Amino acid sequence: MGDAITVVLLGLPFTLLVTALSFAIGLVGGIPLMLGLRSRIRPVRLAIRFVVDLIRGVPPIVWLFLLYFGVSIGTIRLDSLTAAVIGLGIISSAYLAEIYRGGFATLPLGQAEAAAALGLGGATTFGRILVPQAFRVALPSITTFLLSLLKDSSIASTIGVADMVFQATMFARQNPAVAGILPFFVAAAVYLIVSVPIAVIARRLDTRLRKAH
Repeated sequence: MGDAITVVLLGLPFTLLVTALSFAIGLVGGIPLMLGLRSRIRPVRLAIRFVVDLIRGVPPIVWLFLLYFGVSIGTIRLDSLTAAVIGLGIISSAYLAEIYRGGFATLPLGQAEAAAALGLGGATTFGRILVPQAFRVALPSITTFLLSLLKDSSIASTIGVADMVFQATMFARQNPAVAGILPFFVAAAVYLIVSVPIAVIARRLDTRLRKAH
């Protein structure tokens, strides 16, 4: 039991690293995609819609395989960690773009016009008025996606990232007589230990933002 816990915990930094970097890419990458989805120029809107639907429609493991086995720069191929972060980051961008768009879609249509009537510029209206309100609405969905991404990061083990699932699999293969499914129970417990505080913090932040509003 102790050995299984130790081995699985060796993969925790990689699990957190893949999740954090992919989520960061998604938080930033989702912004231009969201703006494209809300564009008044129909060809732009349709093109971005096609890209977002394409990214979301292909299973994450397929994207990781395409990047890891199919992308190379000259004689240099992406390593497993880079491929996992880029792949999950692209997927995160598409999902978060939809979450952002949904947040903005709930806002009253007259707010932008009211801000313009008060003499506020487009950038000020967007950054100071619309974004904070959309963020409050989207926060629960963003948190849910983050928790889902934490679990989906286990897919990175299929291309060799030494995360918790990879370490659990290696330990089970090296100790078939005594390990069984024990290391996977340990990995599941660690995922829960990491996920629950994130959910609690997000709920408290959401409550605080609603009270402030």
